[in-house]
Amino acid sequence: MAGTVPTSHVELVLDAKNGVGESPVWHAGEQALYWVDIAAHKLCRWEAASSDVRFWDVPEMPACIAPLGNAGGWIVGMETGIFALQLQADGAVQSALLAPVTHALQGMRFNDGRCDRQGRFLAGTMLMNMAVAARVGQVYRYEPSGALTSLVDGLITPNGMAFSPDGRTMYLSDSHPSVQLVWAFNYDTATGTPSDRRVFVDMNALPGRPDGAAVDEEGCYWICGNDAGLIHRFTPAGKLDRSLAVPVKKPAMCAFGGAGLDTLFVTSIRPEGIDLSDQPLAGGVFALRPGVRGLPEPALRQMAW
Repeated sequence: MAGTVPTSHVELVLDAKNGVGESPVWHAGEQALYWVDIAAHKLCRWEAASSDVRFWDVPEMPACIAPLGNAGGWIVGMETGIFALQLQADGAVQSALLAPVTHALQGMRFNDGRCDRQGRFLAGTMLMNMAVAARVGQVYRYEPSGALTSLVDGLITPNGMAFSPDGRTMYLSDSHPSVQLVWAFNYDTATGTPSDRRVFVDMNALPGRPDGAAVDEEGCYWICGNDAGLIHRFTPAGKLDRSLAVPVKKPAMCAFGGAGLDTLFVTSIRPEGIDLSDQPLAGGVFALRPGVRGLPEPALRQMAW
């Protein structure tokens, strides 16, 4: 295994105690990090200059977010569909359902998702009871008409979505313990359609399940090794380059940010009902200095109202 960076190189941004801290997104205009706590129905914000922290309660479990661009606010994958959220200074939230989703089973919600390099919003769904291991999850593309187009099906826990710097490769993982694979797809940037699915990394042979991911400016793919307390970096050829350690067992997703996009922010999960004495910072948000820059996170460029 490639070299591992000790936890002493990790900075605690916020002892957030998130139940399920997910979908960190750096907002360059505000120099602030946004993310969600899925189980708590919260959208969170940390401002770099002041370390000010704010939280907004949202109507359903929020799983993945992306900026709305010129419209302001956020596009969010939740339980019953894709929503637009406008966050008010007084802590209130204005929400609008953009695209309802018809799930295969009850007890499903959206999970991992983001905008592609062209500004299309893609997000995957999952059955929340992972013990069932039901392959009913799909990756959808949100259409300007307000419809959802299914792009990939047969997934249990879709995760790890990311795009190469040129946008022509889409990465996707299934983090369920029975799968633990990361795939690469050819991605048609004109139509937003993935094809030629192939295994990029088999993480069954590596520590940690493949969770949320990011791509750096060199085209390398960073993915959280959930249950192992690691963030792995893979080259575009799928070779493990390095692994960075964090002081919690369940890092959930990573994102590049900071003024120079040279900080790797990591959100994490705080499991219920277990002894956390060996990981008291579980559910926290962390910052690492990986020695490489990331890419700006695209905002949604098309929206139906």
